Parts: sequence; structure tokens; C-alpha cells
Amino acid sequence: MIPLAAFEEIIDASGVAPQIEAILPIGVRARQLTVRTLLAGMCLTQADGRPAHLTRVHQALTTLGEDDQRRLGVITDWKHGPHRLTYRQTEYTFGLVADALGKDEPDGLPSGPLQAVCDGLLEASVPGQLKDASRSLAVDWTDLESFSRPPPRGTSDCADPEASWGHRKNNLLRTQDELFYGYHLSAGVMVPEENGPAVPELARRATASSCRHDPVRAFAPVLTALPGQQIPLGDILDDSGYAHRDAQRDQPPMRRPFLHGDIVQAQARRRSFLHNR
Repeated sequence: MIPLAAFEEIIDASGVAPQIEAILPIGVRARQLTVRTLLAGMCLTQADGRPAHLTRVHQALTTLGEDDQRRLGVITDWKHGPHRLTYRQTEYTFGLVADALGKDEPDGLPSGPLQAVCDGLLEASVPGQLKDASRSLAVDWTDLESFSRPPPRGTSDCADPEASWGHRKNNLLRTQDELFYGYHLSAGVMVPEENGPAVPELARRATASSCRHDPVRAFAPVLTALPGQQIPLGDILDDSGYAHRDAQRDQPPMRRPFLHGDIVQAQARRRSFLHNR
């Protein structure tokens, strides 16, 4: 399991916690749970392989050692003695963050501020000595099933209205697939430059989009934003799902990596890369 200190270092390096705090409403009484501690709890939950439930985040924080709990504000001194963070307090802070980073009218795509937070955290997780190790990324998407789904008949309402039905192969025959209710999770992972040295396969960017959206078009703006963030973008290694787009009408707005000729060459590199792993 990744130690707490590593997550705290990434959160601090990203600078996202104070940015989120600055846009949250200020109440009469100070919140016990800070955004920094909430993010640390979320990271601990995922690193430990726990379900991504808010109750698990609360559990991860309240089972830390007492020194860590006091340092992170999970235990604080109130008028009548020490007070340990409650689930309702966790739910309250999480709700404030979700509202601040969400859209007024959810559409199955992350808001700009939410994507920026995810970009900042992922970028901060890449060690400084490896940030310039490669400009090439391997890009793909996978299914991400929602915690909820509509009932089999009648109303289509459910607890996760932004999710939608999608198809996945799931190691089935080429002519078969199955339905799932949720999202596409797209990610760009560092890979070696052509004829370059090996590099750690670290996730550089990621996004989640409802299955009603094309994952290629949902992820393209995240990738095209990299040069503006002083991160040079080289080859994009991808599968045929990226190449099977109308070359004129449907081509994502990429300067070189998504041009059809480059895709064919990148696919050959991808096959060679996977074969040699």
C-alpha cells in the first residue's frame, strides 16, 4: 500500500487543495475536515483497493494512527474534549467540493475546474526527474461501471443520472459484446520514444465521460491542452478505435498524433511495444 506521506506530497505539489478551498462557501463555524485531508482519504481508499464509497474514505481517515489523525484534523480539541471526525462531516465537505467543481447542468463530462484538479494531481504524481523522459503517450479507454443503474422497466431514473448504457467487449468474441451502465475511463500513459530508452508507464492524463459521449472526442481536449501546460506532446499510440473516424468530419483536433498516417505508424509502434513487453 502506498504510504500516506506519498499522497500528501502529491497533493501538496499539485496545489489543488488551496485552490478548491478558495472557492468553497465559508460557514459560520470552521469545517473540521479540510479539502487536503479529504483528498488524502480518497487516495488512501483507492490505494487500499477499497470500494470508492464515502464511508470508506471516512473509515480510512479514522483508522490512521492518532498522531496522523491529529495532524490532519481528523481529531481536534473541542470545548468538551477531543472530537473525532464524523461521517456527516465527511459527507458535508465532500458535497461542498462536488458542488463547487460540478456543472450547473451535468452532461456526463467533467467541468473545466474538475478536469484541472485531476490533471494537477496526476501530473504531480510523476516524479520530477521523469517529466521529460518521454513525450509519447499510449492512449486508450476502458469501461467504468457505475455504482447505480436504472431499474429494468418503468422509469429510467437512478442515483447516477449522468451515467448511461455502453458496450464493452470484456474478452468476448469479436462479434459479441455486453451492456454496462457507467462511463468510459480514458487515460494517457507514458511510453518510450521511438528507439528511445524504456520509461516507467506512468499515467499522465485521464478523464471519465458518460457512455453517451465518444471517448475519443472527450479525451482529445485533455491531450491538446498539454502543450499549453508546458508539456510537449509527441506520438500518440492508440488502437483502431481512434483511427476509425471520418478523416475529415470526425478527426479530433490534434496537430500530428491523430492524423491518419501517423495513427497507422503509431499503431505499428504500439504492436511492437506490446510484443516486446
